[in-house]
Amino acid sequence: MRTNIPPQTMIRKLLSVIFMITLFCSDGKAWVYPEHRDIFLIAIQKLDSNHRAILQQLWTMARKGYENRLTTPVADATQNERPALLDYAAWPAIAGDHSTSAQDMLYNILHTDWILNVADIAARLKNGLAASTTKSERANKMRDADMRLLRADPGYVTRAGANNVHFLLARPDVNTTAAIYFEDCMKEGAEPNVIGTYKWFHMSALYKARRLSSEHSGPEQRSALALAALADEAFALHFLEDGFASGHVAGIWGNAALRKGTHDYYNENGLEVTTWKGERMVLTGDAYLRPADAERAAESVLMSLVQILDASVQPAALSPYNDQPVAFVPDTLDIANALKMPARPIDPAFRDLCYDILITTPVPGLATGLGEIPRFRSEIGPFIGIAPAARVSGISGGFGMDQKTMGMVPGLEIGVHLGLGMDGVMNESGDGLIFLDLGWRLDGASTTKIERDPAYNQFGSILSAIPSRDAFYGRIRMPYYVIPGDLIILGPLLLIVSPKSLNNVVATAGQGGLIPWQRVMRTSIGRFQFILGREVGICFYGSAQGADSFLVPDAAKGSGSLTLLSMHSTHIDFPFLEYRPMRTFSRRQSASIVIQLNAGMDIPGKVRMIDPPNADPKPLKTVWFFGVRLAFDWRYYYAKKKNT
Repeated sequence: MRTNIPPQTMIRKLLSVIFMITLFCSDGKAWVYPEHRDIFLIAIQKLDSNHRAILQQLWTMARKGYENRLTTPVADATQNERPALLDYAAWPAIAGDHSTSAQDMLYNILHTDWILNVADIAARLKNGLAASTTKSERANKMRDADMRLLRADPGYVTRAGANNVHFLLARPDVNTTAAIYFEDCMKEGAEPNVIGTYKWFHMSALYKARRLSSEHSGPEQRSALALAALADEAFALHFLEDGFASGHVAGIWGNAALRKGTHDYYNENGLEVTTWKGERMVLTGDAYLRPADAERAAESVLMSLVQILDASVQPAALSPYNDQPVAFVPDTLDIANALKMPARPIDPAFRDLCYDILITTPVPGLATGLGEIPRFRSEIGPFIGIAPAARVSGISGGFGMDQKTMGMVPGLEIGVHLGLGMDGVMNESGDGLIFLDLGWRLDGASTTKIERDPAYNQFGSILSAIPSRDAFYGRIRMPYYVIPGDLIILGPLLLIVSPKSLNNVVATAGQGGLIPWQRVMRTSIGRFQFILGREVGICFYGSAQGADSFLVPDAAKGSGSLTLLSMHSTHIDFPFLEYRPMRTFSRRQSASIVIQLNAGMDIPGKVRMIDPPNADPKPLKTVWFFGVRLAFDWRYYYAKKKNT
């Protein structure tokens, strides 16, 4: 395929795609799949016998023609790994995170093969989280599940990335009442949000349920109407459940990095909240669901479901608001791409029903300003910083052909840090870090002397095999999909051929790529990662103050004879194992210690004889090394002050 896009434009577009994926993935989704399912399962189990019978009747009606995809019971509490069928309890888990509208959700449930793989991954995640005894085990289980979901669900990376639909809107001030807040969440032009989205789809379900109680159509039409009503309600319940995740109560305003950092912090550490009814509680969030959290959210979900069940069997006069031709398909509002809430008339009777449920939800925090809750920043977005480091390397000998005695070389370096943070974009075990370091390095003299004769020791570092020297250096880090540097080739190609595939490739690379041992291993003491191919450093000795001078043994002149020469050399190091302590949450800055094990080579070049001056250059050999680098990684992240 030929293209007229200039290379520089292609690079800019690729970087833009990588950055946009960073922002898309950072708008964290609430409760993971098994948590969403558990909340709804509890709500269904809490139904009284009368409402349970109504729900089963609707479910039986809705599954006609889809018996090979939907379970016979409305909820199967015994369902585990490798499910062959889906129950109604799973629908809110599929909504939002694995679909973009109620109609899209229903299509995925009934007609796609990959959704069963998603359900299997969710069951395995639930078992893994239940067996986890430490925070690090939990994070690693989430990482593995996210990697499998990336492969199973093609749209998992960027779905719902254009807005904050999974978050509660922040309150503008302390005097905002429940009624005003709920109206503002759904008014035309409002930013998509949890409350507005729940109300939209719950009202759609109520309209259909009321029609179901009043229509006298044929069995096929009633079956389609029941299926559509259940789909709309399940989609609505996803967002009602989101309203009880602590990170989504706290994390609405600010740029993507602030939302993600605040979201992650309160999900893990919990948040004290008060409902609009005045009840006080502590909530946790995604992947940290406690039985108390599930029970509390299930109470509100139960109220919502009962309203639908009652409307489906209690004939009522149709108001002007829903006296329109009946729709036998689920609602089509695309929550993934909506930038503003569209206009919609609200039946006053439905407004009251929604109000009864919504006052049981948590009161969100205030917007930016006095009284705001503390915010924290995830390491996402462009940054500038400094990267001082100390290092020590074991060397294979000197540059002379006969210098084979191993030794040690200490060194210091300082550089400017420029990059794009993608750490923890999908979870805390991710690493999509991209950076370029430019700096200066100073090496001490090697512990190895030119000759083994102890008499040479009195001359100190002057007669070291490798004397003290300095250099300008560069260090680059970039994730890769399969082999180092492949994004440079795959990126522009997929950008033209298949942008959707590029999303998954970049996100997978940020999670450690397709090679399992490249993924971050989180432990109780920090993060370990094999990073071979993700980072490389190059030093140009002789570039700072001119060519370096060396004394090397000259066997041709006799034992103990030395030759003076000058040369440049290129020092290349490949870090292969990295350790970082647990990251801490901050506002605009991050600082951490990084310990790396590395190996590489120092390649001599541009050799010139000094004494004797006209002699042919002496043959020199490459010096191999294995070392440890201790760096201080300080970053200052750029961010707009206003909400994005």
